[in-house]
Amino acid sequence: MKKWIWLSSIGLIVLLGLTINILLNALKPLHSAEAKAEEIALAETNIEQVTDFTLYNGTNSYYIVKGTNQSGEKLIAWIPEEEKERKIIVRNEEDGISKEAAIDKLYQSKEPDEVVSVKLGMENQIPLWEIYYRSNDKLINYYYIDFKTGEWLKDIQNL
Repeated sequence: MKKWIWLSSIGLIVLLGLTINILLNALKPLHSAEAKAEEIALAETNIEQVTDFTLYNGTNSYYIVKGTNQSGEKLIAWIPEEEKERKIIVRNEEDGISKEAAIDKLYQSKEPDEVVSVKLGMENQIPLWEIYYRSNDKLINYYYIDFKTGEWLKDIQNL
């Protein structure tokens, strides 16, 4: 009986170690992208301190870097992942609508059951908010709002 418990314990420890290893290896590309985005933002924009990073995968992939400049103004940089397309767009956070305002716009025109995520993105050189939500029938939906104007851009429904 003791041998069985001992072998089970060793098996669980090995399984836990393998799981942790797989998780760490899966996160390496994201950490690498974050480091690259921070380096680009600090070198090629007037962001002095990075406060947040997200990765947007739409028609093209973008690194979204939030930070502050020397004056303490909150800035957002949209950095194309592809170097050949490296046209960085930087906006003052106050020049666009907030995450909460974007969610309010969604609720004004749709009846989501659950808002799953809200993140900044870029399509056709237009900074935007991408809202991923589930409808009452639990289907996946995306709603895109112009960051600057708060206008609806497009939506993808019932996936």
